[in-house]
Amino acid sequence: MRKLEAGKLVIASHNAGKVREIQDLLAPFGMEVISAGDLNLPEPDETGETFEENSLLKSLAAAKASNLPALADDSGLSVAILSGAPGIYSARWAGPRKDFDRAQKKVADAVAEYDTIEQKADRSAAFICALSLAWPDGHTEVFEGRVEGQMTWPARGEKGFGYDPTFIPNGYDITFAEMDPAEKHKISHRADAFQQLVAACFS
Repeated sequence: MRKLEAGKLVIASHNAGKVREIQDLLAPFGMEVISAGDLNLPEPDETGETFEENSLLKSLAAAKASNLPALADDSGLSVAILSGAPGIYSARWAGPRKDFDRAQKKVADAVAEYDTIEQKADRSAAFICALSLAWPDGHTEVFEGRVEGQMTWPARGEKGFGYDPTFIPNGYDITFAEMDPAEKHKISHRADAFQQLVAACFS
């Protein structure tokens, strides 16, 4: 495993909520964080078939374009009864306007098709995160985290982003969007992947 030296680190994302969450996780390590959006870096096409492949596409593109180490996340919601959908297409279910109210309704409608008069369909789901760190020379490290939970509708909470208002992690009775961000950072899929990254790549 290659260690990450203190200095500038590019977060290969244009998603403000995701960048903010990663900045919070990095705060204790003294890194000078810059987003791909701050650098006006183009977003590469996510042509991979897994979270890991798409994460690597983004981190490598940002590292080579900026000549700095770059950290990328590819993450999404995997709903059991939908055979893992929306999965790597989680953002695309929100459409070009990134309308996650629309995406949440799309998931709710898809799950409801499996409801019967006798019982509701299985609402179990997981958030999955592949976190990759890339250097300008092409070296990479990749870590995958996940958090299990249940889907709930209607949406609840204002603190999260994406599908957070409809996801209740196991062991809780509130959604990610109702949870204090510090609490979410302890248990989220991103936190799981990040803890693995820290253990491997931070001195």
